[in-house]
Amino acid sequence: MPHDWQRLRRLVDEVGAFAIRDRGLAREQHRMHEALLAAERQGAPVDDRLITAYQQAVRRYFTGFHREARSHLQAIDRRLEELAQAEFNATAERGVAVRRIERTQAVLTTLDQIDHA
Repeated sequence: MPHDWQRLRRLVDEVGAFAIRDRGLAREQHRMHEALLAAERQGAPVDDRLITAYQQAVRRYFTGFHREARSHLQAIDRRLEELAQAEFNATAERGVAVRRIERTQAVLTTLDQIDHA
């Protein structure tokens, strides 16, 4: 198998690792896999039209998949930023509450000391 076919085989293997639900890509994936097996057995080249159709199907599917994954990551990053801000705000509020407890406790302690004097 020529060197370029090794890249094509690697691409077919990488795509094959995904659970492809798109019928068109699944069909092209199967066709390319079978064509590569036949080419390996017979030493014949894979038809250029089959390769082009496969590459187009892979590009179409994975471009959308990639865009969707990036969008999902951006949404998660926004949520994480919101959570970080909420944590920061809650920590600041906690600090205020702790200082209020300390100050009110000081007043109550002084009051108790006066009462017991």
